Amino acid sequence: MLSAYTSDEIRAAERSLMALLPEGTLMSRAATGLAVACAEAVPQVYGARIVLLIGGGDNGGDALYAGAALARRGARVDAVLAGSRTHDGGLAALTRAGGRPVDLREAAGGPESDPALRGLIERADVLVDGLTGIGGAGALREPYAALARLTATAPGVVIAVDVPSGVDASTGEVEGDAVQAHLTVTFGAAKAGLLVDPGAGRTGSLRVVDIGLRPHLPAPGVTALTRPDVAALLPRPGAESNKYRRGVIGVLAGSDRFTGAAVLTVAGAVRAGAGLVRFASAEEPVRQVRARWPEAVTTVVTPERGVQDVGRVQAWVVGPGLGTGDDAHAVAASALALDVPALVDADGLTLAARDRSLLRRSAPTVITPHTGELGRLLGVDADEIEARRLYFARRAAAELGVTVLLKGSTTLVAEEGRPVLVNVTGTPWLATGGTGDVLAGIAGAFLAGGLSPRDAASCAAHLHGLAGRAAAAGPQGGEAPIAALDIARELPGVIRSLVADA
Repeated sequence: MLSAYTSDEIRAAERSLMALLPEGTLMSRAATGLAVACAEAVPQVYGARIVLLIGGGDNGGDALYAGAALARRGARVDAVLAGSRTHDGGLAALTRAGGRPVDLREAAGGPESDPALRGLIERADVLVDGLTGIGGAGALREPYAALARLTATAPGVVIAVDVPSGVDASTGEVEGDAVQAHLTVTFGAAKAGLLVDPGAGRTGSLRVVDIGLRPHLPAPGVTALTRPDVAALLPRPGAESNKYRRGVIGVLAGSDRFTGAAVLTVAGAVRAGAGLVRFASAEEPVRQVRARWPEAVTTVVTPERGVQDVGRVQAWVVGPGLGTGDDAHAVAASALALDVPALVDADGLTLAARDRSLLRRSAPTVITPHTGELGRLLGVDADEIEARRLYFARRAAAELGVTVLLKGSTTLVAEEGRPVLVNVTGTPWLATGGTGDVLAGIAGAFLAGGLSPRDAASCAAHLHGLAGRAAAAGPQGGEAPIAALDIARELPGVIRSLVADA
């Protein structure tokens, strides 16, 4: 399990640890880890051009001490001093080692109009962002904002110290300009904002340098499942298993207009290992599912009778392609009235946005919205949710009393009173029609198989992301476009690999 923390939690742990250690020990540990990462980013340290962007905080000190270590190994190290003050010890160490400070306050005009500074950045093999630290919040002020813009076109490797400048370390929120890093070297533990977009998109690869904080950290507010975590949670059949013990999932999806959603949702459920899929819908989607997935037991439903003729299920998936009219509302309400776990997706969420009573259930409920759907449920603009994903995922879980799987560039799983789980798998190629239907089927199968709503949603998101990567991967490397059914096809192989590694 990868744990992530807020800035306040990290700083409190640092204070506790520093009280037990000689002065400067933590900065020395951090600088050493940063110097190693910088050295690994170039073919050889000797002769490499390293440019440090230095602010006035401790992250600037970390960068200066790391720069001193690299200068002693023969790198040319230039430190652009952008803050109103500079870490005295770090600057002295850098100059003793042969590094060269460049005082930005002496530059003619702003950073973007200074040809000498632009040339320095453009020639850098490694550009180290030590402008702001984990305490930074809100939009970057000048000249930091201008330097952040310059890093966007820098040809060298951009390495952020602890957190990319302009990213809120606690939330991942970005207001205005921010550094786009190839690698972020963070100290002690991951910060929540490095895992959650839009901050995660600025982080690049993430490396955590152990500086001894772990015993001093509280329980995390944000976590991410790793491969071993998911492998341990996955339902597995035993010698005594039968299709009913493995989980019977009911799928209420599709309509005469949207038949594909029905096929894709059932595909996710079947390939994820459901013991039995009971599919219910209008005549045309029933015909399509029966032809494509003969394993499924199908029932044509009507608004008058709802799902009462479907038979016993252990969890329901309600909504993909179902439609949003009165008839769809009637059949959705009949399924959601049953005292079994349910997952509500797509059109089911549109219905719930108009009638929140659909979500007021005694049984566990998972919702799987994208930002637009969550916006309709909460009465908030989708762009605002995209900018504050962590906040709104938590708010929705508390306000609606459900488990929230918020889809998007960073998939989050939120449940009131529990740490938010961040999914760290996936590929941008998953942003195509129908992949969410497959995800709903996977999560529904896990719900029916006995996983808790939080575990079912988190494991489904993890596997969905892995299957997306596998589907998009080419034999010679790189990625290519995928279709939603490709995700379902890859699921058995992905699960096989996870279980084999466990």
